[in-house]
Amino acid sequence: MRTLRFRAAAAAVLLVGGLAACGDAGSDSDGRDVEAEEVEDGKFEDGSRMAEIADAGTIQVGVKYDQPGLGFKGAADELPSGFDIEIAKLLVADLGIDPNDTSKVNYVETISDNREPFLESGKVDLVLASYSITDDRRKVVGQTGPYFLTGQQLLVPEDSDIESIDQLQGKEICSVTGSTSIDRINEAGAKGVGFDSYSECVQKVLDGSVSAMSTDGTILAGYAAQNEGELKVVGDEFSEERIGIGYSLDHPEMCAWINGVLEEAFEDGSWAEAFELTLGPSGVEVPDPPTLDACPS
Repeated sequence: MRTLRFRAAAAAVLLVGGLAACGDAGSDSDGRDVEAEEVEDGKFEDGSRMAEIADAGTIQVGVKYDQPGLGFKGAADELPSGFDIEIAKLLVADLGIDPNDTSKVNYVETISDNREPFLESGKVDLVLASYSITDDRRKVVGQTGPYFLTGQQLLVPEDSDIESIDQLQGKEICSVTGSTSIDRINEAGAKGVGFDSYSECVQKVLDGSVSAMSTDGTILAGYAAQNEGELKVVGDEFSEERIGIGYSLDHPEMCAWINGVLEEAFEDGSWAEAFELTLGPSGVEVPDPPTLDACPS
């Protein structure tokens, strides 16, 4: 398996290329319109959560709204866009629901700190929100995947001479409350400062309140593109983040279904197509699909 590596020099391509048009991801305009599949009789076991959702014809999916390339929704956008969203659409379509119909699919804005509560309370059926798989999270919610790999880096001002987290020992680095990034920052010897959203953290870097921001390189690349000439991504990855899909532990049967959809997407090329559409404009090659975790027995 190969970790995704986002070059800072290519970050500016993200927004002006494919990601600038990402607000229309999944529509006819981007050439990739994901259609709902016809659900065959007996495809889902009676009483399973998948059968319930398919019968109801509606679903709630927790996603990010503030991560260009992964999960982003501007004020004028009808649908969020990004790689997380494209993977969510594959799952929704497999349930026989049109993933582009907002009367049937509610893409619920989900921040890092409420992903587990949303799943536990039933507010959402699935979470695809740059959701790193961890043992602690698996104690309270179901997580499967990963459907891609990334690593934690730094976002700093364009004129900064910072090149590594080693230069920030004891200094404040911001990220998002409830994310694994805060833990990694502290483990590396810096001081993690949490905010409710990534956009708040970016602003703190821009105004000089903190020396740097740190989270997955995929996320940082999008923000570097949005702030071309002001911010850049630096440093080697100092973690491996395994991004997966969250579901409720009340419905363990969802794990095998999710893995099945992902495996099919890996094999038929739709996963690679989604990656190329949303993250490919950064200049990074489409990686080999990761190996999926086995579902709990």
